[in-house]
Amino acid sequence: MIKILLVDDHELVRSGIRLILERVETFSVVAEAKSGEDAIRFCRKNAPDIVLMDVNMPGIGGLEATKQILRMSENTRIICLSMHTENPIPAKVMQMGAFGFITKDAEPDEMIRAVHKVAAGQKYVAPEIAQQIAIGKLDFEDSNPFEQLSDRELEITLMLVKGQRVPEIADSLNISAKTVNTYRYRMFEKLDINTDVELTHLALRYKLITSDTL
Repeated sequence: MIKILLVDDHELVRSGIRLILERVETFSVVAEAKSGEDAIRFCRKNAPDIVLMDVNMPGIGGLEATKQILRMSENTRIICLSMHTENPIPAKVMQMGAFGFITKDAEPDEMIRAVHKVAAGQKYVAPEIAQQIAIGKLDFEDSNPFEQLSDRELEITLMLVKGQRVPEIADSLNISAKTVNTYRYRMFEKLDINTDVELTHLALRYKLITSDTL
């Protein structure tokens, strides 16, 4: 039996994914989590075979949760979920050690196939995402500026554009507010911007977020 943890901040999304997975006799959805923090707490005490992890969530989000869970358990494999196919997020999570990346609007058969493959030790990236990653490596003229950010800088970017304040981010990531501001300054330099408003506009332009996720 393949034990699965579902992680998404929307109950409706979790319910829909659960219905898809429960069609398969060899799949067992052992728990649901609505945040990265909840997912980490569950994985400290349990060892699911697969974690289906939403990338964009309040709090520490899916990127940091993925990193921490992979450090805790070598046997747990993570498939990241997102509404977006654009780099740099898919490439980042695969570099972190995730075993798969699919979109939330994937067909049920594709989600089931991804879980089967990852449980068998094979990596799975949705075809449209794999294409975006390949194109990103070749398209130097119109590269995504967010690709130059480090993993931590990208995590903090996602938190800032969702309206989280520096003290909240510091608390979520267990770092000081001064350290958050240092990362923020470096991000602004790399992206050639000066304010959080400009950061949000840039994130929208390059589809790192969409207006309905703000």
